[in-house]
Amino acid sequence: MELQDRLKELTEAGVGVAAISYDSEKTLAAFAERRGITFPLLSDDESAVIKEYGILNTVVAEGLGPNADDPEVVADIHRYVAAEVFDSPQLRRMINGTPFPGTFVLDGNGRVTSRFFEEFYRERASTATVMLKSGIGLSPIEAIQGSTAQLKFTAYPSDNIVTNGKRFSLVVEVVPGPDMHVYAPGAEEMGYRVVGFNMAVSEFVDYEPIDFPESEVYHFEPLNEFVPAYQAPFTLLQEAVINASAEIEKQLEDVDAITLSGTLDYQACDDAICYLPVSVPISFNLEFQQLDYERSKR
Repeated sequence: MELQDRLKELTEAGVGVAAISYDSEKTLAAFAERRGITFPLLSDDESAVIKEYGILNTVVAEGLGPNADDPEVVADIHRYVAAEVFDSPQLRRMINGTPFPGTFVLDGNGRVTSRFFEEFYRERASTATVMLKSGIGLSPIEAIQGSTAQLKFTAYPSDNIVTNGKRFSLVVEVVPGPDMHVYAPGAEEMGYRVVGFNMAVSEFVDYEPIDFPESEVYHFEPLNEFVPAYQAPFTLLQEAVINASAEIEKQLEDVDAITLSGTLDYQACDDAICYLPVSVPISFNLEFQQLDYERSKR
């Protein structure tokens, strides 16, 4: 379990970890033993905490009620309830009290400072992505390091092991060379290439828009231009999610690795020269693991 793998980093960052589930203590104890979990797994048998946080999944009840044929209800069922669960009366009883899955981040006073939830029941934000989004440093397990005439970069996936529905991040840390600047969003309006990933289409992975840090306005004196740019080191994040549809899950049954390929694109200038756009090939190799379904058996 990824939380366990990142536990040392989280602890060193001063972050405590606990997982809350509607599962029984017996089920959670067996899961912890099987997966080597050492942080607290808390049993919310009556779903009291789940209800208090307002994340109780009521979609099954809606799908069994008088509005079961309502198109919006049907759409919710497909998004928030596994087909095999809804088609089985026994499983429907078993998941009564389940939450919409997600992650809450609390401060030292117990106040929620951020939360991470998905729109599809099989998608989960990875621990590493939550750390990156929360400003917690990450120790990349495997990284690609490279340099060009204008900059140095380190690129890595937030997670080297992925599974169905996992939401993770592709990360690139860029250090512009001395007196160099790299163009930021907005510069395309002036004809420059903005720095970013250009990932090839994958049948297994969907990409979100790149998360750009705040840029500065650079005055390019030779042309008297004022343009968005990065001069200091900066980091780009692009979230990606393993497609968790039933069709893709079937295709992934015999897959043990996923390779993502693309380029790091940018254009850089110094105080006198604007260089041609550059595309640097990059690829990420991810280990794919099947989901652990044992915990759902109560």
